[in-house]
Amino acid sequence: MTAAQEDLVRADRPSEFTTIEAPRVEDGAAIWRMARDSEVLDLNSSYSYLLWCRDFAATSLVARDPDGEPVAFVTGYIRPDRPRALVVWQIAVDRAHRGRGLAGTLLDALTARVAKERGVREVETTVTPDNTASDRLFVAYAERHGLPLEREVLFDGALFPKDSGDSADGGPPAVPHQPEVLYRIGPLSV
Repeated sequence: MTAAQEDLVRADRPSEFTTIEAPRVEDGAAIWRMARDSEVLDLNSSYSYLLWCRDFAATSLVARDPDGEPVAFVTGYIRPDRPRALVVWQIAVDRAHRGRGLAGTLLDALTARVAKERGVREVETTVTPDNTASDRLFVAYAERHGLPLEREVLFDGALFPKDSGDSADGGPPAVPHQPEVLYRIGPLSV
């Protein structure tokens, strides 16, 4: 059991999950549904979540309820050109389990694990300006661990393709993608 899990077991409130562990391929569908239902994450294909659970399980985690069903996840990967940087790709919590600090617990557990096992020294993620929940999550993470946080625009919104609701085909006007702001947090203490 990780220190984050031990803290939750000792907490006065009941735990909404029983385990935090690496995802399994069979978790892909549940992870896809949580991403879809988040209403803020860019939804990838269901196939990509199956691949993620296979190929990036060592840098991702799921929280499971007492029945073993995933109720939250965090996915990440090590940057090939910066092997000491963990990129946190997505975090989502099932609607019934939100508001209990589960996203922060998963982020703490994942970064502690990859720092220990892979020597990761910094965390990167991108957040769109309208995603206040993710902004709060990563700002709180940096504050909780006493780490500096730098922000800069990584991808301007104009780099993204226009959505399929283009007015040329009679649909509503295309909604431009917001910029993806890079959050760089670290150096982590190992």
